[in-house]
Order: sequence, then structure tokens, then C-alpha cells
Amino acid sequence: MISLVLSARALRAFADGFVAVLLPAYLLALGHGQFEVGLLSTATLFGSALATLAVGRWGHRFALRRLLLGAAVLMAATGLGFASLTSLWPLLVVAFMGPLNPSGGDVSVFLPLEHSILATSGTAHARTSLFARYSFIGSVFGAFGALAVAVPDWLAANAGWQIVDALRMMFVVYAAIGAVVWLLYLRIPPPRIEEARPAAPLDASRAIVVRLAGLFSIDAFAGGLVINALLALWLFERFGMSLTAAGAFFFWTGLFSAVSQLAAAPLARRIGLINTMVFTHIPANLCLIAAAFAPSFELALGLLLVRSLLSQMDVPTRSAYVMSVVTPAERPAAASFTAVPRSLASAAGPTIAGAWFAAGAMAAPLVACGVLKIAYDLALFAAFRRVHPKAG
Repeated sequence: MISLVLSARALRAFADGFVAVLLPAYLLALGHGQFEVGLLSTATLFGSALATLAVGRWGHRFALRRLLLGAAVLMAATGLGFASLTSLWPLLVVAFMGPLNPSGGDVSVFLPLEHSILATSGTAHARTSLFARYSFIGSVFGAFGALAVAVPDWLAANAGWQIVDALRMMFVVYAAIGAVVWLLYLRIPPPRIEEARPAAPLDASRAIVVRLAGLFSIDAFAGGLVINALLALWLFERFGMSLTAAGAFFFWTGLFSAVSQLAAAPLARRIGLINTMVFTHIPANLCLIAAAFAPSFELALGLLLVRSLLSQMDVPTRSAYVMSVVTPAERPAAASFTAVPRSLASAAGPTIAGAWFAAGAMAAPLVACGVLKIAYDLALFAAFRRVHPKAG
């Protein structure tokens, strides 16, 4: 069962990897502007937040397998919708309804569902390593997905395609990947999913989950200002970066993030989950702030690459920490109710960043993101450095 979940994660990450970079280029090719790129990114994140909230509130009535199959169908339909529509409002509806992911991490409804399965599949000692594998696979395949953004340029240069048609074709590929993910979920045995699905609302751990969700929402709002789609737009507009070069850059950032996530588990065993989250996150965000003012293209890319080596160590440790400070029966609800505020908060960021870009304040989203994330790190450390994971 774990192998099926990890395989599905790999395919979804590959699709997310090229969509996050291609999305702004596709919208610009359709004649939309910078603000519209931010607005549509907000619609995708807000829709994912509401879908995740629905899973937390009513998902216990259904088998996780059924919910995952439904999400895969939405993924396929979203790809076909983007491939066939051009006007802004229909695209906004499709973005809101589907699990399209314009960010570097997984913020879709798939996340709490897959986390609920993984949380019951190992001991407390092994849980961080399992989540690290999950995040590592996502980063590696997301990196290779970023390389795939060179395909439209190649088709335009060597096969005579119009660039907008080549970009549209990539959304058809996204839909096809959604269909393959559906087939993988179909192989998950329903009885075992039932056992991995303790249907319980938050009870004894409600207070700690609420506090974590509030802090995570600050981090997520900040991250929404510099999701991959907007970082690609920043590179396009400030340095004139080509689509192929952007794909290579996001390939390396993805690989660096994957390495950092794989290193997160042994580091967490040595210094603790909270320390790993905070002590790697602060220098990463200092690099982001510095990149906003970098005088050269090469220095900006270097700082962003260093950031990618550090910024994602908190992803598996955060997931493991949430699963470890609540009771086993509360894990599905905790996964959902910590993900929902993150998704809602991150949804506001892209529209604000898009408006800043349109107004010419190109550095503002990067600086605001870095400052807010550092404030989150300090608050998290102050509030939870003495709250230790439970056994089991």
C-alpha cells in the first residue's frame, strides 16, 4: 500500500513540477497579464483549501480510497479543462474546482488523505523517515517535471508548433497523468484503507492542533507570495529568463530540496523535530530576502539554490510532528485541519504578489515572504520547543 501511495506521489509531483512553471507562460501566451496569473493561482489554492476542509469535516463518512479516486478524476478533468479553455473566468472555475498545484510543495486535497495512510503505516520512530521518503520522492520527481517545461520550446523550434499549442499539449499530459494516478489508487485494497482510516474528530489534542494550524497559516501565507509559478514569473520579468532555462533552474532547486528532505530525518533524530524546522528555515529565508536585491542574475540564482538546500527540511518534520503530538484516532482530522488553514492562507498570497508585480514592486513579494517566514520560525520555536512527540 505504501508503494502505491509513493508511486502516485511521484507521478503527481512530476505533473506539478511542469505545471507550476508552465502556468504563467501559458496564461501570458493566452493574452492574460501578471495580475491574472496571481488571481488564477489564488483560485487554485483557495479551491484546494475548501476541498481539504470538506475532507476534514465529512471525509470520515467515506473510505480514503474512494476520496483519492475522486481527487484523481478531478486532476484529469482539470488538465483537459485548461487545455480546452482560453477565457479567464472559465479557467478560474476549473482552477477552483480542481487540484492544480502552482506551488513548489503539495497543497492539494491529496496531501491529508495520503498522510493519513502513511501515519498508520509505521512506528513513531520510523514515521519521520517515512514522511521524508514521501517528501523526497515528491521533490525529485517535481524536479524532473520542471525539466519537461523545455518540451514546448523544442516543439516550437523543431516541429513547427505554435508555442500556445505546445503549452496546451502539456495540460493534456497532466490529464493523462491524473488517469494513471487513478489506476494506482484503484489497486489500494479497500479493507486496508478502512483500517487506516480512524474516523474521529479532534478531541484531546484540539488545542495543540489549533495553535499549530494558526502558526502554519502564517508560514503558508508567506509561501503563497513566492510559489513556483510566481517565482518563475519573477525570473521571466526581471532577468528575461527563457522557459527552458527556467525548467533547468527548477530542476536543480527540486533536486536540492529533495536532498534536504532526505537529510531531515537523521538531523531530526539528532537535534529534534522543532529544532530542525526552525534552524534550517531561518537561513533559507535570509537567502530569499538577499536574492530580491541581488545585482546580478547569477547571484540571484545562487542565493535561490542555497535557499532550496535548506527551505524544505521542515516539510517532512512538520508532517511527522503533527502526527506525533496527537492521538492515533485524531490523525486524519489533524492532517486535514492543519492543512486547511495553510491552504486558505496561501491562497491570498498569489493575488497580492501579482498586484505587486503589476505595480512594478518586483522585490516586495520575496522580501515579505522571507520576513514573515522568519517571524513564523521564531514563534514556532517559542511556543513548541518543549512540546515533545508522543510515543506510538
